[in-house]
Amino acid sequence: MPFNKKSLKINGDRFVVMLSERRIKAKVKELARTISKDYKGTVPVFIGILNGSFIFFSDLIREVSIDCEIDFLKLSSYGDAKISSGNVRLLKDLNCQVEGRDIIIVEDIIDSGLSMEYIRDLILHQNPKSFRVVTLLYKKDAVKTQMKIDYIGFSIPKDFVIGYGLDYAQKLRHLKAIYRLKES
Repeated sequence: MPFNKKSLKINGDRFVVMLSERRIKAKVKELARTISKDYKGTVPVFIGILNGSFIFFSDLIREVSIDCEIDFLKLSSYGDAKISSGNVRLLKDLNCQVEGRDIIIVEDIIDSGLSMEYIRDLILHQNPKSFRVVTLLYKKDAVKTQMKIDYIGFSIPKDFVIGYGLDYAQKLRHLKAIYRLKES
């Protein structure tokens, strides 16, 4: 399938660029600088939420200027759907020690916020020193929780988005830009 840089047609759906590769890279560097400043002199544990955050996570980690540890959680709340089911299941647990540590959750997108609430409860139960969240995308109008998000890359509308780690039925994560579904 040839990928046009400005729009894509997938399974009869048309997607158009929402955030360019250049804008994403600049925002990742900005977030990394802020986090590095906030955590200077500490060694936080960055926890990536699989599968979606893996590209953002790796780019962010390579830009931070502090020492850190990494780990991953894997959850399921979407399946192959365009909208979260609201049912969050843990598919891969942590390998790291959380108690007494500075924890930074790295998420690609916060949609309903239900997955992030699940993660917060899971981590806080293990008594970290601190708990913060960084997300590349935040759907403010779709969020159903009051949870504080510490670092937000871009606030976006409720549109269905793909690319830069975000999938459409487990495909198209490799796209360098973020595309939104264009309603007909």
